[in-house]
Amino acid sequence: MSSLNSFRELEHLRERLQEQRQNITTTVMVCGGTGCQASGSQAVISAIRDELSRQKLGLRVRLCVTGCHGFCEQGPVIIIEPGNVFYCHVSPEDAFEIVSQTLVKGEIIERLLYTDPVSGKRVQTESEIPFYQAQDRQLLSRNLMVDPCSIEDYIVAGGYSALTRVLNGMAPEEVIEEINSSGLRGRGGGGFPTGRKWSECREAPGDEKYVICNADEGDPGAYMDRCVLEGNPHLVLEGMIIGARAIGAQKGYVYVRNEYPLAVKHSRIAVEQARELGLLGDNILGSPFSFDVDIARGGGAFVCGESTALMNSLEGEVGEPRPKDIHTVVDGLYHKPTTLNNVETWANVPPIILNGSAWFASKGTQGSKGTKILALTGHIKNTGLVEVAMGTPIRTVVFDIGGGALDGKQVKAVQTGGPSGGCLPVEKFDLAIDFDVLAEAGSMIGSGGMVVMDEETCMVDVAKYFLTFLQDESCGKCVPCRLGVDRMLEIITDITEGRGRPEQLDLLEDLADTVSQTALCGLGKTAPNPVLSTLRYFRAEYEAHIKEKKCSAGVCKALITYSIDPDKCNGCGVCVRACAYEAIRGKKKQVHVIDPQLCQKCGICRSECKFDAIRVV
Repeated sequence: MSSLNSFRELEHLRERLQEQRQNITTTVMVCGGTGCQASGSQAVISAIRDELSRQKLGLRVRLCVTGCHGFCEQGPVIIIEPGNVFYCHVSPEDAFEIVSQTLVKGEIIERLLYTDPVSGKRVQTESEIPFYQAQDRQLLSRNLMVDPCSIEDYIVAGGYSALTRVLNGMAPEEVIEEINSSGLRGRGGGGFPTGRKWSECREAPGDEKYVICNADEGDPGAYMDRCVLEGNPHLVLEGMIIGARAIGAQKGYVYVRNEYPLAVKHSRIAVEQARELGLLGDNILGSPFSFDVDIARGGGAFVCGESTALMNSLEGEVGEPRPKDIHTVVDGLYHKPTTLNNVETWANVPPIILNGSAWFASKGTQGSKGTKILALTGHIKNTGLVEVAMGTPIRTVVFDIGGGALDGKQVKAVQTGGPSGGCLPVEKFDLAIDFDVLAEAGSMIGSGGMVVMDEETCMVDVAKYFLTFLQDESCGKCVPCRLGVDRMLEIITDITEGRGRPEQLDLLEDLADTVSQTALCGLGKTAPNPVLSTLRYFRAEYEAHIKEKKCSAGVCKALITYSIDPDKCNGCGVCVRACAYEAIRGKKKQVHVIDPQLCQKCGICRSECKFDAIRVV
């Protein structure tokens, strides 16, 4: 396609592409996101494409390889329209039946339908699946509409209409006011008002300004930004172009983790396609506005998710944070005014421009507007990406969407906001997903990680896990973070290994408070959150570890002993064969015994025993 030199040419291209697709009667949307690719979706895509060709259906059936659908554990996932038919756990061998029966005859393949674990019933359509019913998928639903490698798909779906509106009649100040009125707050962790950030950057002195998309998502188990950038890179790009126009920038960067190869690939393709069509570069769509974007790959340092560390990395320096005496909207990349937002924030910009600030502000709470994408993981029946309106109770996400804990266990807590977030007990699950509400409770929304923990989780061990992660990822530039995190981890390690003393709890609290107030950057300031929140809500567990030398969850090895319940053991010998340390003795059909001197407390015998005879005390 040739470069577009006017708004009219873009609309003519849209109309022409829509006309070319008028004969398509059926669309098969196969998830090509990272999660489904790991389940073998590429082989499924090839098999369906071959079968469509063999049966000569290519002219009226469109195969669309999309981004993530959200329900990753059910992959590979297919949705067929019209009909909203949802097939899961699809294999290449299913391609013939899908084409011959569903596409040609309109028949449903029962064995490929989703089975509700609660009712046991098979569900035919995506809209009927409980995992999706309680969501408000404003951004994630857009993944289903486009092939991320096709700018034509994005244009047919209305893409770059918001940019046209901005360039063809909206002053930069009007754009900023629309974003400001929407109540959009940064989705990367801090929740800073986006419109205010843009306004401050526009007003900052200097003609050379930058916009940056932060796609350096480093929280364990979080992949919200990855999903959006992989599945709809043009949506993010359009948001960046609009933001650049608003603040007066001519250059932008997408800083994406190198561990996200598909996101890197798709964002590069999107940039090249946009340049080819004249949507990036000089005089975009024939307007006086010029802007271009480069893709930069991050090296995997968690600290580079922090704005100033990211900018240092972009400049070729060590990824360490800078003091923020002057904000990055004034002194940012190359010491020029810079606006940095994360992927999800940029992706919200085009819909706000098209639908109006009132539409966006109609969802959510007074202080937190719109929707939020969450990565729901942990000890829960339904894991995956979830998008809900701000203000939705945690309970709705965990139980209505997530389906509650696995194997009949009880949910104990949820950790929100990644390693820098906090742990909230089940008694707090009526709290709203809201920036200010969760912060007051000792946690945070962060980028959107949500890890569910059941009754077999030790909360002291959870704090230890996240401190270990943050110790590894700390850049070490400032003393409070470098030494404070180390010392907190030493104290908690003592507690989990039976060396804890009562006075250490007050010391741990004081130390955590000091680090949170004096660390240089956001990573250090929020590093104590897992400690402070678990001390606040699960102090009894710390005290049991110290005073009783007991881990009620049976996790801390130094405080537990494995034994066999003679009333439940039938001498089957499974545990004997499973134990790699030969710590279990007993004859066939006789009660077995564990030798505590040889037992390494690995838990394999417990997981292998079908009679629940292994006790942890």
